[in-house]
Amino acid sequence: MAILSDFVGAWAGTNGFRLMPGDPLTEFPAAATVTVAAGGHLTSVGYSWRHPDDGPQDGLVVLGSAGDDGSLVAMWADSWHQQPVPMSLSGRPGVDAGVELAGGYGDGWGWRVGFEATGDGGLRMRMDNVIPEEQATAEISAGPYPVMVMDLRRA
Repeated sequence: MAILSDFVGAWAGTNGFRLMPGDPLTEFPAAATVTVAAGGHLTSVGYSWRHPDDGPQDGLVVLGSAGDDGSLVAMWADSWHQQPVPMSLSGRPGVDAGVELAGGYGDGWGWRVGFEATGDGGLRMRMDNVIPEEQATAEISAGPYPVMVMDLRRA
């Protein structure tokens, strides 16, 4: 069975974005399309969202199996977060036909990108930035915090 096969199709909804952990999530319309390719061996998630200051943005996650153990490999690029060079991510299937992916950048910084079913038949895409321990302050804790939370329904 293809990765994220339960979510194949067009989706529309909202995306909440924030830059720093203490900022509120600012919501704008968002959309995504989940497709299966290469005989069911790859899944792509193309998405669009709006940055509060920089306007329309888009991104792409392409996922595939990394082996017989259920592990996953992915490539991710986003016109605002991760460009011009795509980031390699690795991960595993998550709960309810979803996936959980992670990749690192800089000196201990990281991204967590996940897709999951919501209780109302929707799809959630969540991107967490991971702050390394040595970058934590009294105001900003180490660890992941949501930068984007995209809640979608079938279009």
